[in-house]
Amino acid sequence: MSKDRSGPKGEDFDEEELIKSEFESIISGLSLDESTQSSYLDDLERIERADRFVPPNPPSQSPRSFFISAKNAVERWLKRAHHNDDGVEL
Repeated sequence: MSKDRSGPKGEDFDEEELIKSEFESIISGLSLDESTQSSYLDDLERIERADRFVPPNPPSQSPRSFFISAKNAVERWLKRAHHNDDGVEL
C-alpha cells in the first residue's frame, strides 16, 4: 500500500526523507568496534572516582589536649591584627 504523497502532504514527505537521510549519515559515521579496553562511560567513572572528596581523619585527642588547643585558638584570634571591624565579640 503506497500512499500518494502529493499535494500539501508532499512537504511532510520531503521532511521525513530529509530526517531519515540525516539520521543515516549520522549512523554511518559511528563505529561499532568494541576492541578498546575502556568506553566513554568507563572514562567518566574513572574521573568521578579521582575527584571524590576524602575527608580528613584527624588523630583523636584527650579532653585536656582538646581544651588546650581550643584555648590556643581563642588566644590567637584575640591577638590577631585588625579584628575590631569583624563584628564578633567574646
